[in-house]
Amino acid sequence: MEFSFISGHVALDFVGTIGRWRTEPVDLLPAPGDLARWCVEAALVDDPPAVTDEDLENTHELRAAIYRLVKAGTEGDPGEAQDRRTLNLAAALPPVRLRLSDDGAAKRSADIDASLSSIARATIELLTGPDRENMRECGQSECTRLYVDHSARRSRRWCDMRTCGNRAKAQSFRDRHRSVGALDGTHGLLPDD
Repeated sequence: MEFSFISGHVALDFVGTIGRWRTEPVDLLPAPGDLARWCVEAALVDDPPAVTDEDLENTHELRAAIYRLVKAGTEGDPGEAQDRRTLNLAAALPPVRLRLSDDGAAKRSADIDASLSSIARATIELLTGPDRENMRECGQSECTRLYVDHSARRSRRWCDMRTCGNRAKAQSFRDRHRSVGALDGTHGLLPDD
């Protein structure tokens, strides 16, 4: 499975490891190894942390709480108390350890609890910081991907132009041509049809 990091924030990319939250959820973290790989690909840590089935279960609970809190936050709501408790418990643990190596590179190391703590802390900063006003959900009807709109006019409508944006534009094109065809009797058929 490939992960995408298009949300503009680590917590939202973490939540994005579930596709289609409202309809038929697709979990990109179904196994402990997937979570360990995601932590590396998300640049939380340099080496994959050990992950147990229990860790994965806790991760799924945290991810769902973050999703609900961010969705509530986009509507100016603080969210449910249980979700805040779940987030705060994760954030209370020590975060990823960062150090400067002899070669001048940043080195990140952590177990899975520290990785999740860093995500939880980033979520709290997102929900209480200046980007709170820029949190959005993708405008594509089937997509539930959340993102931070960093566009110049704050007018971004889709999580990713290459996927959801293209689908929306293609659907709009088809709809326009169908309606033009209905009006002129061609029913959207092209001249060679």
